[in-house]
Amino acid sequence: MAPEARHPARSPVVAGCLASLLAMVLAFALAASPAQARKKEPKPSSFEPSLPVRPADPGAAPASGSIFAAAAGYAPLYRGTRAGAVGDPVTIALVETTSASKSVNSKSQKGGAGGIVPPSAGLLSFLNPNALNASSSSSFNGQGSAAQTSALASTLSVTIAEVRSNGTALVRGEKTMLLSQGDEWIRFSGIVRLADIDADNVVPSTRVADAHVEYSGNGALQRASRQGWLGRFFNMISPF
Repeated sequence: MAPEARHPARSPVVAGCLASLLAMVLAFALAASPAQARKKEPKPSSFEPSLPVRPADPGAAPASGSIFAAAAGYAPLYRGTRAGAVGDPVTIALVETTSASKSVNSKSQKGGAGGIVPPSAGLLSFLNPNALNASSSSSFNGQGSAAQTSALASTLSVTIAEVRSNGTALVRGEKTMLLSQGDEWIRFSGIVRLADIDADNVVPSTRVADAHVEYSGNGALQRASRQGWLGRFFNMISPF
């Protein structure tokens, strides 16, 4: 009679490794799924995305007994179509240019000398005068420089979110673009003077107070421009 075949029992370590490998493959497949990529939302930031601001409902004007009654959307001739109410769109011309440089130069030098002349007669006459001379010197030279330049030129249409009594208005808005290799967005908020809005409803960003500009994105190209997590780890613990 042939001996009964015996199957060796699988090691628990091998089974655990196979389970971990299967979980990693499944997680990678879900991350690479187009449906999951479409559902991925942009990373949160300190700037809250602004929803389109709706103009305030003026309601029914009280009867004043006058023949003329200003209707909703009325603007006098001297004002024209210039934005000035909540919900009106305003175009921000982004003309931001920043340039900074710094240079440091430090240099120091110090020296000293001393000597003893032994007597020519007596018990110490055998000493060599050249052997009793001493001198010291030290020098330091350090230099450093840093320079940074950034520029942003674009246009962005925002809406007036609040009109204040001092003739200023809070504007905010954003523009989001869904590209084939990721998402890009530009967000803007700040305080503008209504008098700075020209006839075309354009305000340069240099005339915006408390301006907050955010231009960022995510996706494959954005991830490729960042250093990997292992490189960041070694740079963090490197003493050099």
